[in-house]
Amino acid sequence: MKHTYLILLISFICILFSARSQAQLTPVVDSIPMTDGRKLAVDIYIPTTITLGPVILVQTPYNRQFYRIIGLPLQIGMNVDSSHYIFVIADWRGFYGSAAAAYAGAPSLGNDGYDCVEWIASQTWSDGNVGTWGPSALGRVQFQTATKNPPHLKCICPLVAAPTYTYNEYFPGGVLRTEYVEQLDALGFGLSPILMAHTIHDIVWTYSEYSTNYPDSILVPCFMIGGWYDHTIEQMLPFFNGLRTLSPANVRDKHRLLMGPWVHGGHGISQVGSSVQGELSYPNATHWNDSLALLFFDYHLRTISNNWNLTPFVQYYQMGENVWQNSTAWPPTGPVNTNFYFHHNNDLNIYSPTNSGDSLSLNYDPNNPSPTNGGPTLRTDLNQGPYDQASLIESRNDILIFTTGVIPQDIVMKGNAVVHLKISSNKSDTDFDIRLTDVYPDGRSMIVNDGTLRMRFRNGNTATDTAAMIPGQIYDAVITLPNTAITFLAGHKIRVDVTSSNYPRFNRNMNTDGPMYPGNSMDSLINPAIANNTVYMNTVNFSYITLPLVGFDGIETANSLSDKIHVFPNPILQVVHFSGVSEINEIILRDIFGRELKRFSLNHGDYFLFDVSEYSSGIYLVEFVSQNGMISKKLVKY
Repeated sequence: MKHTYLILLISFICILFSARSQAQLTPVVDSIPMTDGRKLAVDIYIPTTITLGPVILVQTPYNRQFYRIIGLPLQIGMNVDSSHYIFVIADWRGFYGSAAAAYAGAPSLGNDGYDCVEWIASQTWSDGNVGTWGPSALGRVQFQTATKNPPHLKCICPLVAAPTYTYNEYFPGGVLRTEYVEQLDALGFGLSPILMAHTIHDIVWTYSEYSTNYPDSILVPCFMIGGWYDHTIEQMLPFFNGLRTLSPANVRDKHRLLMGPWVHGGHGISQVGSSVQGELSYPNATHWNDSLALLFFDYHLRTISNNWNLTPFVQYYQMGENVWQNSTAWPPTGPVNTNFYFHHNNDLNIYSPTNSGDSLSLNYDPNNPSPTNGGPTLRTDLNQGPYDQASLIESRNDILIFTTGVIPQDIVMKGNAVVHLKISSNKSDTDFDIRLTDVYPDGRSMIVNDGTLRMRFRNGNTATDTAAMIPGQIYDAVITLPNTAITFLAGHKIRVDVTSSNYPRFNRNMNTDGPMYPGNSMDSLINPAIANNTVYMNTVNFSYITLPLVGFDGIETANSLSDKIHVFPNPILQVVHFSGVSEINEIILRDIFGRELKRFSLNHGDYFLFDVSEYSSGIYLVEFVSQNGMISKKLVKY
């Protein structure tokens, strides 16, 4: 499998840039001596216009020679002479041209980075100002290099990367990210044996999380670039916050964060900074990463007075509205947590259920799991980014779908959505998977993000936390989704898909409380069982999603029944008239804080009058409760 994925990756790059292959770049090929006497292979690109200049170092495990074909980064491409920078691209120790430098006990990548920076600074063509750039693994190594504090390192620019190795990165909700680890193995990192030996949070993870979380050790300005469809969001954002609070005072205000509407990249046409992202397009975000990175380098490496120091600490793309916005931190101030409740008729709205016994069930067969379609994937044979879930996922019979009505006004979300489920199962262990989607007027259900929870880990991820379920007993399942910034536009709907698998993005549960990965296999099924899983949505046990919303005034979303009901006059002085209420069982008047003021039972007539003269001026909500659910209208009292 490793060779298959690597061949796919190499083939894609060769095909994509075949038109350029007739004019490949010709670097100066050299090697950099390390402190242990071994050497790293490097390609050096010096524009003819530079005799002495600043240098951008790229350290890669993916073969430095690819840049000869695809061109240099930061939109320089094949036109080396357009660059204001010299580029040095080095193969990591143990990879490609530097394969012979590997041995047990060799210096760390950070130490190698130190040696590279200081060697560059000593060359006749270098002015001593060195910065680093690169995405993913090429970003992670920049943090490792920076912790060694090479004297001539002036700044770093890691993309879709953080230095931390956390349990939740590989086992979110206690579930192995199958396709992610498979792809890392395919690229030569070989992490699966280590991960399979530590599938529960233990002392190894505690040490890893502590030792790789070192914002206080970053002594140079850092420009972190990420994407809302990337899988590293939940590692990047905490680390950036750490940089802003824990790095030395003289550099603390020099760090910047850019979050765009981008995927992780690595294959396909969707990359950090490209216009096309999955099945959507964001033309006004194209190459923002490159433009701002060049301003960052110009300021710190070329000492150009371009006002980079005055730029916002955080710049982020608000999807839906498709605009760039600024903040002093992430998450920005302003969002208020708002609950949207699940209902037995598959409605999703801001009112808690009124019936006492409602629930819905789904079957989950490990031999026929709900398939992955888009999202923050990595494996080269999977779609990456925003893809429609309607035909492939939501058409199946192993899913519960909860959807708002058509929203009459934009709903602005910034931060983490959290799903709170009340569940039971007829098995002793199972999974619950969430997909949050944006439903377009044409019916497309575009994934925003997703999350998972293995029920044995419902109380935590350590060995003492884990516990089997008692079949039929009701439990809490809390699933926190990754950070995002999206505006659900008027005319759209908000949807939550609930399944018990999302495969191969996440390992499929065999629905037993036995070993999760028998034989240390990342994807084995031994005597799997079909689970019948129930989600509760009633007055005692209710399920909901909490959305961090900005400026949401509590007005419920519109649907077909809402269109029939009319409230007039509105605003009102004394008597309000309700028409089109023949399907309504109850009318409830609430204040703006949701407190019940009055409740009426209806006899299924089509018309109803209500005297509001006793109430003070202000905004009220009127709930209309029917057999099929609940909607609301805003009422303004003079």
